[in-house]
Amino acid sequence: MNKVYDSVIGAIGSTPLVKLDRLTRMHGVDGTIIAKLDYLNPGFSKKDRAALGIIEEAEAQGVLSPGQTVVELTSGNMGTGLAIVCAIKGYPFIAVMSKGNSEERARMMRALGAEVVLVDQLPGSLPGQVSGGDLERVNAKAVRITTERGAFRADQFFRDGNWRAHYDHTGPELWEETGGCLDAFVDFLGSGGTYAGVTKSLKDRNSRIKCFVVEPVGAAAVAGHDITQPEHPIQGGGYVVPNLAFLEGVPIDGYLQVSGGEAKRVARELARFEGIFAGFSSGANVAAALQLLRSDLQGKTVAVMICDSGLKYLSTDLWS
Repeated sequence: MNKVYDSVIGAIGSTPLVKLDRLTRMHGVDGTIIAKLDYLNPGFSKKDRAALGIIEEAEAQGVLSPGQTVVELTSGNMGTGLAIVCAIKGYPFIAVMSKGNSEERARMMRALGAEVVLVDQLPGSLPGQVSGGDLERVNAKAVRITTERGAFRADQFFRDGNWRAHYDHTGPELWEETGGCLDAFVDFLGSGGTYAGVTKSLKDRNSRIKCFVVEPVGAAAVAGHDITQPEHPIQGGGYVVPNLAFLEGVPIDGYLQVSGGEAKRVARELARFEGIFAGFSSGANVAAALQLLRSDLQGKTVAVMICDSGLKYLSTDLWS
């Protein structure tokens, strides 16, 4: 029986796992994809876990004072998670986001009580395609606001509460709910927190589980490829920034690339054939898992994250 929580924070995590058997049959691949439905978190994304982890870590370390303002750059999902956590805990929250991200995200954060500061993209940048240069502009604005307001910077790219949330919770959930019957895990890189935390957790339990980094075609910086497409439609990741500190010392068994078009197509297939209404990065994760089942991991079981909800992309061409 489900318990009654003191607040919506208690509903973060413990999301369901489902098999994507209809999709694997449709693609004619041999194997199983198991999807962690983190779009069912209160803020409709996996970032709720990291947001809670970062704030609780800051509270425990005494670096966040009661009532202090919290500031963070975001593509929208971390901001939504922080808006929820800060609202419950009594911290004013300022989200700093590129105008290239979908408007739905800004509206949701404002509805949750956040102050949202939108930053212009670089000249020539396309709406819906946020580059590393665009993100640098957002970061500069976040740094400036943090100083001006005497705020706490949530700093998702460096705070250990991010990856620890996935090490302590997401990874163990995947292990326990599958009975340890996993052969691989793939993850589209944003801050790197999910990949780092889940990978460490799974490999602590079984070092033979293979873990793969997923990046956009043309923006696979972690894989060491030349950057030829810094602008791409897979929001929340694939940024060309040298700050994926969480990956230091974390095993990477392989690198996979997915195009924006492929991520879009598979996200639409998830909705149509599996009833899972998700965003671009979820489509990228499932597309990468399909790549593995067509090749080295034929007949195996691959776990993926369904990172966020398709509701956050209604104004983009994902659902046009």
